[in-house]
Amino acid sequence: MTPTQFAFSTAFTLGLAGVAIHRSHLLSALLCLEGMMLSLYIALSVWVLQLNTTIFSPAPMVLLAFSACEAGVGLALLVATARTHGTDHTQSMNILKC
Repeated sequence: MTPTQFAFSTAFTLGLAGVAIHRSHLLSALLCLEGMMLSLYIALSVWVLQLNTTIFSPAPMVLLAFSACEAGVGLALLVATARTHGTDHTQSMNILKC
């Protein structure tokens, strides 16, 4: 494993561990998800550059578009949750109340 691959896999793993550990606040979970998507975007961009082909060139842009959509939906859910429940604590949310 090259140092570059190790760095990206470590960044993704830290984001995944952050989602697993810091799930008490919705905002911290969303930030960890964004970190995971950023590490995937950079890894995919480096992979495309190493291949030297134009076939996979649009793949990082598609991933970036999906990441932006995911961030928009996540922030909309955060605002809606904060307005209805008064906080972003995930323990205060109950699926049966909604």
